[in-house]
Amino acid sequence: MPNLVLAWVRPAPRNDIVGALPVKEPRQRRIAGIELCIVFAASLGWSGLRSLISLLDSLASPVALNKQQALLNTPLAKVGVLDLFAQLADAVQLLAWGSLGAYLVYRSGVRLAGIGLDRTRIGSDLARGVGLAALIGIPGLGLYLLARTVGANLTVVPASLSDTWWRIPVLVISAAANAWAEEALVVGYLLTRLRQLGRGENSALVISAVLRGSYHLYQGFGGFVGNVVLGLVFGRVWQKTNRLWPMVLAHTLLDVVSFVGYALLVNKLAFLR
Repeated sequence: MPNLVLAWVRPAPRNDIVGALPVKEPRQRRIAGIELCIVFAASLGWSGLRSLISLLDSLASPVALNKQQALLNTPLAKVGVLDLFAQLADAVQLLAWGSLGAYLVYRSGVRLAGIGLDRTRIGSDLARGVGLAALIGIPGLGLYLLARTVGANLTVVPASLSDTWWRIPVLVISAAANAWAEEALVVGYLLTRLRQLGRGENSALVISAVLRGSYHLYQGFGGFVGNVVLGLVFGRVWQKTNRLWPMVLAHTLLDVVSFVGYALLVNKLAFLR
């Protein structure tokens, strides 16, 4: 058992990394660092700052955290068809964020296969994705319920869209778009860039996980801790396998269950409210 634990904790040997060669020239290192700052200032880093402000605002309220709500997938327009278009536009933005990360990795000289964005291992990628979703899903729900019970988390409402014909398809699209944006940027792009800049695997893993937790702060402390743990697991699996599709699939499954499950069961299961 100790050997199995150490095998998971230790990152893969650096010579197993495909294409992520260290950037040694000072000017190129500065450019890579500036690029990192710009990408995350315009995407998930910006979301992290907004989430922190949202949490501070919630803490300043006289109402207990668990009596407040964190709303996801909310209506974006009053007219039904315009709301549909607005929801799809949000999904396109998320897809663009993730694609930007993948593109910048490719432009830096790393083949997309080098970060696990190819179709050569479909079966194992599917198996790993389903396994990761199962590993994270039930403990994650338990942590959320515990954090809400002790007053450390807001009540998360994963879906508050009107009951329209397009609600379920949009929630599935939103789940996939969120998964692609987060895993492509916070795992595939960020960890690859940190490797190129010579950052150690363990410190890079912590940076990635804390960033992931930061843009979930709007949910409360439970949301932050839960997503940091998820980030540590996903990041380490990627460091050992260099396969990104399992993380995208697992994240999609988790969000589909959360978004669609809530929409279908909220009026039947009291603990969801």
